[in-house]
Amino acid sequence: MISRIDLRGDALPEGGALRDLLPRADFDVQAALEKVRPICEDVHHRGDAALIEYAKRFDGVELDRVRVPAAALTRALAELDPEVRAALEESVRRARIVHRAQRRKDHTTQVVPGGTVTEKWVPVDRVGLYAPGGRSVYPSSVIMNVVPAQEAGVPSLALASPAQQEFGGLPHPTILAACALLGVDEVYAAGGATAVAMFAYGTESCAPANMVTGPGNIWVAAAKRYFTGRIGIDAEAGPTEIAVLADATADPVHVAADLISQAEHDPLAAAVLVTDSEELAAAVERELEPQVAATKHVEDRIKPALAGRQSAIVLVSSVEDGLKVVDAYGAEHLEIQTADAAGLAARVRNAGAVFVGPWSPVSLGDYAAGSNHVLPTGGCACHSSGLSVQSFLRGIHIVDYTRDALADVTHHVVTLAEAEDLPAHGAALKARFGWKVPGR
Repeated sequence: MISRIDLRGDALPEGGALRDLLPRADFDVQAALEKVRPICEDVHHRGDAALIEYAKRFDGVELDRVRVPAAALTRALAELDPEVRAALEESVRRARIVHRAQRRKDHTTQVVPGGTVTEKWVPVDRVGLYAPGGRSVYPSSVIMNVVPAQEAGVPSLALASPAQQEFGGLPHPTILAACALLGVDEVYAAGGATAVAMFAYGTESCAPANMVTGPGNIWVAAAKRYFTGRIGIDAEAGPTEIAVLADATADPVHVAADLISQAEHDPLAAAVLVTDSEELAAAVERELEPQVAATKHVEDRIKPALAGRQSAIVLVSSVEDGLKVVDAYGAEHLEIQTADAAGLAARVRNAGAVFVGPWSPVSLGDYAAGSNHVLPTGGCACHSSGLSVQSFLRGIHIVDYTRDALADVTHHVVTLAEAEDLPAHGAALKARFGWKVPGR
């Protein structure tokens, strides 16, 4: 059901050589880019009409407009199962606690007497948020996108999710209910690349956004790449990943359950166990069989995900080697199930989020830990972070010098400007103090 990679024996290779030995899903965003380009440009030129046409082609629904009526949002929240509403409210509460603590304050530094630099934090003016609606419905993704944007102070938020034939062309009602619960009243029935194009260019119904965030399929990732530079993006999210670093103290029942939990997202989902215990590896393999057989989405998602090239049990000589492997892998979600889980977790350098010990499973983070589940995939955790309040803030430096403070540093500025063969830079300061400048 799941393959093995044996890295025991010889010393582990370094850097890219080690990464190349580890499993990873095929996810060719560049190839998809050429297919989304004409779709994005069609939305640019025809606006809502193009969105309505693509909803019919891709989602099989007949729309007369793309914006979701306010009454549909109100109705979805009123009809939401009370237990689901309570769970969403608790998820929101915990996410707000964590994300509110991430807020940054403006800070002024006195560089010299009379010379200060202030770093001012300003939220993005308008953000388009995306909530997937393909194989599963993700109201949790609504929370994970909306809460940090609201806590950052973004003044204008809009959300898009694919039109659903089953619900009369509206996005899934639980998505709508989550929007209503969070006070997001601008919602669109648009999916995939068309939604990203709508936010990037704007249409008759939807004003353009400065930034687009949220997970999605390869078409969403390709559209984000297409518009990079025109809009800000969070990441080109690929298939979900879980890596578990475990030793002989780990419970194979827990490990198998956690691998399956991410495999149920998508046939390209990655489930990786890294362990120095061959006994644990064998026990997890045995445990996968009955647990997979007893769950849902077996044939269309879980079995293909576990059997795919992106999933494996990686055997290493020691837990220390295991730490090197998971750092090279840079998982979206990394669980540490070892005797010294907290100590190892503190040493992890590359992961979207780290889950410590047997009582902090990835599923907790997906819904109600308070952390964010929009995280870097495909090894991007070595250079990128998950979604947070900082994602929606821009730092602006405000420079304020007096005449005396400028006079004191002018000779250094002139020297550096001339060293770079940019004499006009220096002349801009000379002119303020009566120094001889060209043309005067």
